[in-house]
Amino acid sequence: MKEKIVIAIGGNAIISEGQKGTVEEQYANISKMCPYIADLIEDGYRIILTHGNGPQVGNILLQSEAAKDRIPVLPIDVCVAETQGQLGYMIKQSLDNLLRERGIKKDVVSVLSRVLVDENDPAFKDPTKPIGPFYSKEEADKIAKTKNHVMVEDSGRGYRRVVPSPRPLDIIEQSAVKILADSGTIVITVAAVGFQLLRIMEC
Repeated sequence: MKEKIVIAIGGNAIISEGQKGTVEEQYANISKMCPYIADLIEDGYRIILTHGNGPQVGNILLQSEAAKDRIPVLPIDVCVAETQGQLGYMIKQSLDNLLRERGIKKDVVSVLSRVLVDENDPAFKDPTKPIGPFYSKEEADKIAKTKNHVMVEDSGRGYRRVVPSPRPLDIIEQSAVKILADSGTIVITVAAVGFQLLRIMEC
């Protein structure tokens, strides 16, 4: 069995620029990536998939805030967990179907993960992680004023809300991920941290 490969899928690759982020759009974007992942699996590599979630977690927060008069607003960590379930399911479905078509018998498992951070990390007071949709300057100024959100210009594409992004110190479920990956299971885990997984997990 060949070595492990960690593949990080960006949240903005799952919802491309100009898209609304419908389930159909996200499935279509994920499906474009899966053949490359399947090729590596077919070649015998052990795969760990991570994914971003900036657009998705921002959308879930917007949904929650829009319904605040009827149901309590969800905290951001719960919204992140929701994206892990949502995106893990969609990646698993797409990759599972493709592997089955190719006659490759591999388990694909999505592991809900938690990341340990320092509660005194200065990032909590200096939000830098863009989430959710893009806005014009006028829309961003209005949101910043009415909702007290920090809004920044993002890559020349418009303005987005930013939230704290403390440095990850550990992945609490890393031993479970290692056991699964060592067994040949394809693991989907760790939203938002991406390549930090390479430095944290001793796989």
